Amino acid sequence: MPNRPGVIGAVSGEEAEIVSKVCIVLTSGSREKLQFAAMMASVAAVSTYDVTVFISMNALPYFVEGDTAPAPAEGEMGKLIEEKNAPEFLDLLEQAVELGEAKIHPCSMAVDILGVSEDELKPFLAEPMGLTKFLSLAEGGQCWSF
Repeated sequence: MPNRPGVIGAVSGEEAEIVSKVCIVLTSGSREKLQFAAMMASVAAVSTYDVTVFISMNALPYFVEGDTAPAPAEGEMGKLIEEKNAPEFLDLLEQAVELGEAKIHPCSMAVDILGVSEDELKPFLAEPMGLTKFLSLAEGGQCWSF
């Protein structure tokens, strides 16, 4: 096994296993959740974790080229993220791909429902993927949902 940081995941009495895979399901369109998912993906990717992000539902429209609508804040922190000029979630996710080789897949069903083609999606996204394939890739990893 490569020398990578991870989480020890073992049941008492069993040999410890290092978990070095992070899988993120991003379905919310709120600024705070988009921001935190992007922060988690980028930090995990540059820390050499195997990172896969699956984007669907209300999060997906922000990954369509030409969409300039800001993600709405749920609360005070979301407003402060904008006011303090924190790095944009899209920039963080692009850096996760470029610097850490994260794989960010739009949900194929959500792409179909939105009626957009792959060419209309942000260029740093990987090919659309179905939920069944994502679940297979996520097996044995840490899974987070935002």
